Amino acid sequence: MPAIAVADALRAEGAQVTFVGGERAEAELVPKAGYELDTINVEGISRSNPLKAARAVGKAVGALGAARKILKARQADAVLGGGGYVAGPVGLAATRAKIPLVLSEADSHLGLTNRLLAKRAVKLCLAFPLEGHEDPTRVHVTGRPVPAVYADRARARAQLGIGPEETAVLIFGGSLGARSINHAAVEAFKDAPYRVIHVAGTRDFPDLSAPGEHYVLLDYLTPFGIALAAADAAVARSGGSVFELAQYGLPAVLIPYPHATGDHQTTNARWMADAGAARVLPDNEVTAERLRSETDAVLAAREDMAAASLALARPNAAADIAREVLDAAARGRG
Repeated sequence: MPAIAVADALRAEGAQVTFVGGERAEAELVPKAGYELDTINVEGISRSNPLKAARAVGKAVGALGAARKILKARQADAVLGGGGYVAGPVGLAATRAKIPLVLSEADSHLGLTNRLLAKRAVKLCLAFPLEGHEDPTRVHVTGRPVPAVYADRARARAQLGIGPEETAVLIFGGSLGARSINHAAVEAFKDAPYRVIHVAGTRDFPDLSAPGEHYVLLDYLTPFGIALAAADAAVARSGGSVFELAQYGLPAVLIPYPHATGDHQTTNARWMADAGAARVLPDNEVTAERLRSETDAVLAAREDMAAASLALARPNAAADIAREVLDAAARGRG
């Protein structure tokens, strides 16, 4: 989704944009967003299985030729790498062909692909400031691109059956959901004196039941901005969604996913908490009672916390990254 947000910003500036990807979510999301997708055969490098890791490296080497052909056929003036494993062979092929490479890192640490390609890139766009990457000639802290704000709060609330003056708490954990949050939330907010919007994800939804009329339980919601616009506070994981929370000025209880790469979700959560925009609840401490008390504490301080959250927003992130790509392309042609 960050890459699509940048693509939209590039298209708005008159650029022609295409994607290179694998056969995962991008195979559906990219065409749905109106962009052409070229595919290469790659997979992530296993950190625990040496045979799978060796296979992945072999596929990456084999994909280098395919990436080179795609770049030539598309007559690319610049390449934006989004940090995933597909970006490895494509980014390397670009630099070998003297095509300017811009990298975008959406997390609070550099992923493996970006670490390997960083010295070859003309610009590194970061969601967060990172130690060791402070050179302003090569590094731009842009924030993480997020979809445009769903601006009609009244309409969003009407769609969810929430009154204009009611307080509403949004609970979510990603497309599949977050099991520890999902099951604790139903118990925690069964008698809440406010409305609850719980977007549980497709995996756990069949096992959950709304505990009352005050509780809106959904498996998914599109566009998700409807839920964000309708809410006054949130309970969530702390991946890239922290920038969406900030975009809407939502204070939050953040529950980092404990197995995230580099424990980056804890870093993300602390970034919001240190700014006064969130309270952090470790996953292994999630109980119905603790979840309720942390959420009630956020609501009690929500005016100040909402202002702190909004101050963290980077609404121009997609446009800023798009500008770096266009500048790189212009320099490459010059």
